[in-house]
Amino acid sequence: MITLILPTPSSKKWLKCVLSDFDEFLKDHAANERKASSMAMSLVAHYPDKTELVAKMISLAIEELNHFKQVIRLMRERGLIMAPDQKDLYVNQIRREVRDDTEDYFLDRLLSAAVIEARGEERFRLLARNLKDKKLKIFYQALANSEQGHHQLFQDLALHYFSAEMVEKRLAEWIAIENNVIENLPVLSRLH
Repeated sequence: MITLILPTPSSKKWLKCVLSDFDEFLKDHAANERKASSMAMSLVAHYPDKTELVAKMISLAIEELNHFKQVIRLMRERGLIMAPDQKDLYVNQIRREVRDDTEDYFLDRLLSAAVIEARGEERFRLLARNLKDKKLKIFYQALANSEQGHHQLFQDLALHYFSAEMVEKRLAEWIAIENNVIENLPVLSRLH
């Protein structure tokens, strides 16, 4: 098993920004859960011959869609509606690093998803520790645990389809890529 550790924790500035405009964060969080479900299903459509991947991605898509439903419920309780879709600067910058070659592309899709999910876990844990509302604390702790399982799932799938040496080498590169991206993003009340 490979351990995915992000070298740069989310900044106090990010946490303060989110806590000061949590409604805006919730809108972005909902969009991210919806997109995560879609991404899982796009892998199913792109790799229908990879039966292990298909089974895992269908389950993941359903789980992410359930998270989306839960965030929408929280938004409704606060009188919020979904915002128009916005480009995710973080995800777009990460995706620019995905290589074009067929096998490289597949490995990169899996490992980029792993680092994105790891960042989600890190940020949800940070929120859970700092939110005052007990219901929200419990919700974000549960989501952090779920995200931990997701980034491990993507690593396990990479190890299922590629050698451990290849996965370890490229994952180290992806961790460095993610670190560079996260350090250079503007601080906004968004998940990424």
